[in-house]
Amino acid sequence: MNDIVQTFGRKKSSIAVAQCQKGKGLMKVNGVPIELIQPQILQYKLFEPILLLGKDKYAQVDIRIRVRGGGQVSQIYAIRQAISKALVAYYQKYVDEAQKSELKDILMRYDRSLLVSDPRRQESKKFGGHGARARKQKSYR
Repeated sequence: MNDIVQTFGRKKSSIAVAQCQKGKGLMKVNGVPIELIQPQILQYKLFEPILLLGKDKYAQVDIRIRVRGGGQVSQIYAIRQAISKALVAYYQKYVDEAQKSELKDILMRYDRSLLVSDPRRQESKKFGGHGARARKQKSYR
C-alpha cells in the first residue's frame, strides 16, 4: 500500500493541494516540473522550504501539487505552503515525531506563513462607492 499524505496551502483565493508519497524526489505542479514554474523571479520563493530543510529530506518523497484560483504570486505562496505542510505531515505519519518537530521548528523560525495560512481576504464592495472603502465624491455647489 502506498503511504500518501494530502495537504493544502492557501493564499488569498488560491488553493494548492499537495500529495506526498514515498518516491525518488519528484516534484510536479499541475504536471509540470517545479523548476519550470513561471514567473522566474518567484522561483526562489518556491524553493525556500527545499533549501531550508535540505534536498536530502525531499529525496525520498514525491510531491504532486494541483493549484487553482488567484494570481501568479498567490499561487506560488500557496504552493510553497502546501509543500512545507506535506513534508511535515509525511514525517509525522510515516517517519517519526522527533524529526517532524525539528522540521516544523526550522520552518516556523524562518517564516510562519510556510505552515500557517494568512487569514486576510478581499473586503467586499459596498453601495455608494467604487470599492470596499472608497466613496463617491460629494460636491456642495
